[in-house]
Amino acid sequence: MTDQLLKDYFFPSHHLTLIKKMAQRDIWAHYRGSIIGLSWVLLTPILMLSVYVFAFRVVFNARWPGAENSTIEFALQVYTGLIIYNLFAQSVSRAPGLIIEHTTFVKKVLFPIQSLAWSTVLTNAFHAVFSIVVLLVVSVITGHSMSIALIALPFTLGPIIPLLLGLVWIVSATGVYFRDLNQIISLVVTLLIFLSPVFYPLDSLPPEWQPWLMLNPLSSIMEQSREVILSGNWPDWPVIVKSWVTGLFTALLGAIWFRQLRKGFADVL
Repeated sequence: MTDQLLKDYFFPSHHLTLIKKMAQRDIWAHYRGSIIGLSWVLLTPILMLSVYVFAFRVVFNARWPGAENSTIEFALQVYTGLIIYNLFAQSVSRAPGLIIEHTTFVKKVLFPIQSLAWSTVLTNAFHAVFSIVVLLVVSVITGHSMSIALIALPFTLGPIIPLLLGLVWIVSATGVYFRDLNQIISLVVTLLIFLSPVFYPLDSLPPEWQPWLMLNPLSSIMEQSREVILSGNWPDWPVIVKSWVTGLFTALLGAIWFRQLRKGFADVL
C-alpha cells in the first residue's frame, strides 16, 4: 500500500501526460482572450517589479536593513519574498474548491483525482519561474553579481513544491466536506503575508519573536532565497534540510489525508 501511495501521489510517471495537459489548459485559460496572450507571463513580473521599485524608491524612499545606502534594494528584497508568497497564496487559495470544480472527474473511477494538486502547483510554479528570471536580470542590472551560489537556488526553493502539494491535498479534500473552509483559507493567506518575512528581514524582529516566525515554513525559504539571489551567499544547509523535511512530511501527511477522504467524494458531490 505504501508503494502504491508513493507511485500515485509522489511519482505519478504514468500520469505525467495528463498532468501536463491539465497544467497547459489552466495556463491557456488564464490568458484566453487577451490581446498579447502568453506574453503576459513575462510582462506581468516586469511591470510588478517596476511598480515596487518606483513605490519603495521614489514614494517611500524605503531602506532595507543592512543596505541603507540603496533605495532599490528594498524593492528587490520584497519582490523576492513576494514571489514565494504568491506561489503559496495562489496554490492554497484555489485548493478549497479544487475538487468541487472538477466534480465530473470525481465520478470517473479511473481518473487520478490527486493529480489536480500537481496541476495546480505546477501551473503557479510556471509563473513563479518567470518572476525569478526577471528578478535575476534586474538584480544583475542593479549591481548584484552572478554568484556561483545560484546553483543552489533549486535546492533552496525546492521544498515549497512538496509543501504546497501536501497543503493542497489536505485543503482540497477537506473542502469537499467543509464548504466554509474557503473563507478560512482566505483569512489565513492574508495574515501570512504579514507573518512571513516579506516586507522585513527576520533578524530585524526582536529575538524572542524570531523562533515563532520560523515555525512558518515560508520564512526559511524566503530568507535563504534572498541570501542566494541577492547576497550571492550559499544557503544555510541545515536550514535547507529542515525545509525539505518539513515539505516532504507535509506532502506525505497530505497524501494520506487525501487518500482517506476521497473515498466519500462521490457521495458528497
